Amino acid sequence: MTYQDVLDWMFSQLPMYQRQGKTAFKKDLTNTLKLAEHLNSPEKNFKSVHVAGTNGKGSTSHMIASILQEAGYNVGLYTSPHLKDFRERIKINGKAVSKQFVIGFINRNMPFFEKNKLSFFEMTVGMAFDYFSKQKVDIAVVEVGMGGRLDSTNILTPEVSVITNIGLDHTQFLGDTLALIAGEKAGIIKPKVPVVIGETQLETKPVFDVTAKTNASKIVYADKLVNKIYKSDMIGSYQIKNIKTAYQTIKMLQTKGYTISDENITQGFLNVVKNTGLLGRWQILNDNPKVVCDTGHNREGLSYVMSQLAMEKFDALHIVFGVVNDKDLSSIINLLPKNATYYFCKPDIPRGKDATVLQYELKDHNLLGVAYNSVSEAYKSALNNASKDDFIFVGGSTFVVAEII
Repeated sequence: MTYQDVLDWMFSQLPMYQRQGKTAFKKDLTNTLKLAEHLNSPEKNFKSVHVAGTNGKGSTSHMIASILQEAGYNVGLYTSPHLKDFRERIKINGKAVSKQFVIGFINRNMPFFEKNKLSFFEMTVGMAFDYFSKQKVDIAVVEVGMGGRLDSTNILTPEVSVITNIGLDHTQFLGDTLALIAGEKAGIIKPKVPVVIGETQLETKPVFDVTAKTNASKIVYADKLVNKIYKSDMIGSYQIKNIKTAYQTIKMLQTKGYTISDENITQGFLNVVKNTGLLGRWQILNDNPKVVCDTGHNREGLSYVMSQLAMEKFDALHIVFGVVNDKDLSSIINLLPKNATYYFCKPDIPRGKDATVLQYELKDHNLLGVAYNSVSEAYKSALNNASKDDFIFVGGSTFVVAEII
């Protein structure tokens, strides 16, 4: 099988939440535990930092990895979803896993995958852990896919557990209140493993405090402890919260014997993109007109992005916008600027919401624009219509951003 054959097999034959939605979600870790046993428990062969949260967990994971790289550690990084190439999910020191490893892993284990009907996500987590084990990383920063308690990554016993924040996202799986969602995220807290919470929230703090106490785990809240703000190449005022969370996580690692200097921290924050290859976070794609894309897609994520957008100066605003079909539009409609021209589009996945339907649903809220057949067509139209002093924002879904970067 070629690399493309392997990807086609993984994407088409096995359920994947990001593409399919609810039918791909599994309610237990049975398959992951079976796979770990099949692979000789690779998760036990490397140290880790485990990062959950509704927003900012990807950015925070990349920041932590960047600082650890600056400190000279051999650092694994597992994140999801990818934007351009599947291999973005699994990196060591910013370098993506080789195509040969992906091909070899799938070929070697395909009978097991087929027999046990593993999901895309379960396979990918197994691949990442096997890779980190074989490459003998010093430490891996592992981002939770969704939730925490039942996420495939939750077979780790990390050095530090991290929960960035809690917002109303994936409510059909995780619960429809902040406290219920916090309960799922708190599932990554392990006995006697310290936990860093990024944001103190009235509804979620009691949940985290009780879970930490039950597990005899030290718990700290980064927003209450960190006053210094480091400069970062991660542009966007909303990154300040992630910087605080990453910094407090590094401080926790220092107490566990990791040698990380102030200079490592400073350089780590300044070189996140260079060190880890992160894409799609307030990423500037063009000047004159200025074009920015961002993967923020739920209420909290979009509110940060729209606050940043409000700080920009421009003559006219153009927004290339698409969502997935299970997106609760009512939760984000009031965040979207009415003084913009919209270019509605459907991300090219089965779960993408039809652009004409999206246009119709937002029309009643004075969010006006034209529906296009594809993301690229919508983007080209925005570029053609915008003058050099205008601003084009591309977002609404990770999958929209993936098609234009």
